[in-house]
Amino acid sequence: MRWFRSAAAAACLIAPAAAWAAACDTPRQLDGFKTCANVEAAEKEGALVLYSPDPESNQAALLAAFHAAFPKIDATYLRLQTGALYAKLMAERQARTYQPDILALTDMTFVLDFGKRGGWMHYVSPEVDAYKPENRSNPAGDWIWGGIIVAGIAYNPTMVKPEDAPKSWLDLLNPRWRNAINVKVSNSGLQHETWLIMKKLHGDEYWTKFADLTPRAFDSYVQQYDRTVSGQDMVISTAQYSGYLQFKAKGAPIAYVNPTEGQVAAPTVVGAVDHAPHPDAAKLFMDWYTGVPGQKAYIAATSLYSARSDVPPPKGGIPITSIKLLAPDDWDAFLKTHAQFVREWDRMVGMR
Repeated sequence: MRWFRSAAAAACLIAPAAAWAAACDTPRQLDGFKTCANVEAAEKEGALVLYSPDPESNQAALLAAFHAAFPKIDATYLRLQTGALYAKLMAERQARTYQPDILALTDMTFVLDFGKRGGWMHYVSPEVDAYKPENRSNPAGDWIWGGIIVAGIAYNPTMVKPEDAPKSWLDLLNPRWRNAINVKVSNSGLQHETWLIMKKLHGDEYWTKFADLTPRAFDSYVQQYDRTVSGQDMVISTAQYSGYLQFKAKGAPIAYVNPTEGQVAAPTVVGAVDHAPHPDAAKLFMDWYTGVPGQKAYIAATSLYSARSDVPPPKGGIPITSIKLLAPDDWDAFLKTHAQFVREWDRMVGMR
């Protein structure tokens, strides 16, 4: 069984897909995208609620773009770290309290679990043709890769000279980074992927040696970059490229390394929620969001990559096809390693 993709598969992440039947026979053409939603009913509902782990500024920018396209719909959001967000969602649903219309998750563990619980609304957007099968649910219509997160290594160039900076994932094991490196918490799907991929590339001993560095764990890439830019840490392991682009654009002292082994790739999965309080608005949002207008707005807000080949890379970013991407090929097998990852990771970062 192959666990991760190589450079040859990078382009496949954004290749066009085979045709799928949309939710209606004659989708309605709007400004830059097609929809099967009842637009008038969505506007009458007048509201949309998004649950997402994206930083608040990102969500606010995305929903502002949606509201500009549909000013009769008031869009609001709730931001929590992925694990906490999913726990809240499960507690609400157990109490038969249905709050969100749209759910975004950055951990395939929760994406698949939610599907097994029948949590996703099944709605096949007419925009689904733009997405490759591995970038959407099977069958199509439950969720889709709203964005592609890529991660490598970042460092503070005022504290680390370029010639001394790590060039590979293996270089992170240098004792120089002891008490000066940060990572994500075990609720991060991106961190789970990195853990698994490094085991496959460099063996179990990789993380045993990494633990000697006494890494600090945080639930947000913003925290990771804030600490590194301020000089509290020197290096970020599993540094989101999107975070680098955003902080660099602000003039922050930060540098990014594309590791020789490749960069870890993970999805931001988005879908409409079963029992959504505003179902027509949810369908309309999914069509807009998965279409070119919504994807451009999301990429502009987050600096992530789109899974659509007709949407350009984030501002300042290199084309995704020029990055060697490392990602699981079998998400069900990935899911089975979750308990082991959480146990080992929490022990390493002092969470238990």
